[in-house]
Amino acid sequence: METPVINVGIMSEKSVSFVLNGEYVHTESGDFLTGEQRVINVNGNIVFSGKLYNELFFEPASKEACFDLEAVLIGVDFHWQRKENQRFHGALNLVAKGNTIVIINQVDMEEYLTSVISSEMSATASAEFLKAHAVISRSWLLAQLTKSRSLLNNKEAARQSTYQTKDELVKWYDREDHDMFDVCADDHCQRYQGITRASTPLVAEVVNKTRGEILTDGETICDTRFYKCCGGITEQFENVWEPVSHPYLTAVRDGKKQKLPDLTLETEADAWIYASPEAFCNTRDENILSQVLTNYDRETSDFYRWKVVYTQKELAELIKRKSGGTDFGDIIDLIPLKRGTSGRIERLKIVGSKQTYTIGKELEIRRVLSESHLYSSAFVVDKEDVSDTVPGRFVFTGAGWGHGVGLCQIGAAVMGAQGYTYKQILAHYFPNTEVERRY
Repeated sequence: METPVINVGIMSEKSVSFVLNGEYVHTESGDFLTGEQRVINVNGNIVFSGKLYNELFFEPASKEACFDLEAVLIGVDFHWQRKENQRFHGALNLVAKGNTIVIINQVDMEEYLTSVISSEMSATASAEFLKAHAVISRSWLLAQLTKSRSLLNNKEAARQSTYQTKDELVKWYDREDHDMFDVCADDHCQRYQGITRASTPLVAEVVNKTRGEILTDGETICDTRFYKCCGGITEQFENVWEPVSHPYLTAVRDGKKQKLPDLTLETEADAWIYASPEAFCNTRDENILSQVLTNYDRETSDFYRWKVVYTQKELAELIKRKSGGTDFGDIIDLIPLKRGTSGRIERLKIVGSKQTYTIGKELEIRRVLSESHLYSSAFVVDKEDVSDTVPGRFVFTGAGWGHGVGLCQIGAAVMGAQGYTYKQILAHYFPNTEVERRY
């Protein structure tokens, strides 16, 4: 198997300015170009050098050539959303779509991984943690490419991701949202910020040492998910995404062998979330956290256990706005109807004075109950200052940061610091799997 080439969606804009550092070949004309360039979308076409195109492709003339993009939006819809200038190796592809231009970076898989490892965490993290992440980032992408080909060959296999009735909305979000490229460059898929992040010789070394290594369940490449902090126990795949069971994406206690509580039970979940049980990811060690949390991630100080407080008015206005304008009236209660293995809520009933509605899955719950996203859907709600059955405020006490499926980045960083090898880290978060070299 040859090293795959990946198409990464970077941004979509009406007009784009970019700088070609070194020579690039404009494949449509055969011309060699360098320096600043500008394109604009006019009536569904890309205007470049006075000519109309539906698509433009700029191929680097050397390995050293790279291109710069300004004001790339990162952390889309999350609380750390912002714009930054970024630099990329590989080819630059621009495609007209409606009244916008979609910017795509075509890049070698291993070059892509070097950037992902430096974008998802600090390039100065421990070698074993970096190796573990290189394997799962590679595995996840190859699994998605395999899945995409399967869906292309069998349209009936495409799964519905939204179920809605007059009383309920169940929705999940996955990489299938993209149809013009393999993956996007943001948290929706994997953070890929080109060569913007300061990489290190260690990152290049671990990517090279694990070159072609993937995680397998004995038959297929594993769909290896990851996130910041599980909160003490990991979540099952089907509770977050489509109803398909992956035995290696199941409940794992994030620590040395301990009893696994049943957090699908409300009483067990409440006790677990209110407590702060021992776990690999239950740490405030600055040296370890600096390995995982980038500069803007450090703005999130509490993640293993956290609190959010809303007044009655704030919560009612928030839910109305984030649910598309649905007027629930006063919010009377928030009732978990179904929890997963980590205590994350899969279905939540919103009880209002005007109507009652149920939402899920976990990301939809996090979006509706926050200006950006709650850190996770593993939370309990206390109603305070109750007057005539209407609470004065709601206090959310939560656990973890992210969806909780697969590898817990903070927990894995702690394991690496404690001397675990990357294969031991992978075996912990993905039971009954093994590492294989595919190219």
